[in-house]
Amino acid sequence: MTTILHKESNQKIHVENPSTTDNIKHLNDFYWTNFKEPHAIRRKQILKKYPQVSKLMGPEPLTKYIVFCVVSLQFSIAYYLRNTSFFSWKFFLLAYIVGATANTNCFLAIHELSHNLGFKSPLHNKLFSIFTNFPIGVPYSASFKPYHQLHHKFLGDDKYDTDLPTRFEAIFLSNIMGKIFFATFQIFFYALRPMCITSITFTYIHLLNLISQLVVDFLMLKYWGVNSLLYFIFSSFLAGSLQPLAGHFIAEHYILQPPSFYDFEHFEKNDLMPPETYSYYGILNIFAWNVGLHNEHHDFPYIAWSKLFELNKIANEFYEPLPKVKSWALVLFDFILDDKVTLWNRVRRQRVNTEKAKLADLEY
Repeated sequence: MTTILHKESNQKIHVENPSTTDNIKHLNDFYWTNFKEPHAIRRKQILKKYPQVSKLMGPEPLTKYIVFCVVSLQFSIAYYLRNTSFFSWKFFLLAYIVGATANTNCFLAIHELSHNLGFKSPLHNKLFSIFTNFPIGVPYSASFKPYHQLHHKFLGDDKYDTDLPTRFEAIFLSNIMGKIFFATFQIFFYALRPMCITSITFTYIHLLNLISQLVVDFLMLKYWGVNSLLYFIFSSFLAGSLQPLAGHFIAEHYILQPPSFYDFEHFEKNDLMPPETYSYYGILNIFAWNVGLHNEHHDFPYIAWSKLFELNKIANEFYEPLPKVKSWALVLFDFILDDKVTLWNRVRRQRVNTEKAKLADLEY
């Protein structure tokens, strides 16, 4: 039982905590629902009203040129730091300011390529993702694509959406120290969690990604030294740690405006869910392939980064009412300091039929 103050009558009201049998559960649990994810529904509505949106779909030729420049920048700095101590301020500041920004760009370029938005050929997207992976320092691109496909196809699914924190994570990390730890090391959670939850088929692309990355790393160690490789790896760590751009990981799907117990009655009566995707329209999108327009991206994953703002402009009445964040940096602070925002703040759906998923055949 929870006591709240009704704003209009200024009277105290006693509200029963949500039952564990309800569609939506709070307390020490995720936000469970039987409702479909909203993006497929909104996609149909937008295409019905604005069929011209379909013309925005397709690869963006500019992507490969930007990626080449960013990868070249990272190799140039790695060479420059080859004789600089890992423990120096110059090394740390270059890795934090330039390296983390550039590797975030590489991570999210691989995200674009996973939707086949760099080239028309899926194979060319996969191969260029391996090239984009080089500054990250560890093989990542081949595994990211199938797991990310599952995230889109089964958003919030209890098994196949590996973007969701596990129950173990939520139990032990939903406190201020746990959230500091999670926000600092979230790159490891996103890298390791998928392998612990859902298996994918190992293909020749995975092998090529692994071998080519090891060759690049070996050549760097042999000719430039360990500090150059450490610059790549440390930049990747910082890209998913306490750095402004890393706020996008939490901003995208965590419920940042959790409903009060009183609000639950409104949600249940109107068959609504707390919003599960947030968009960000600020300046940091310049470095992040407009991934901040996350409602738009999930609605139309075949529309490239360069046309997401145009999609928003065409169908603005669909996107204006949706939740948004003003700052990725503030999202990190709020996540850590707001006791109402925890790892439980995610919408989950019941596990889909395994046969229906056909993991080996998923190709987005």
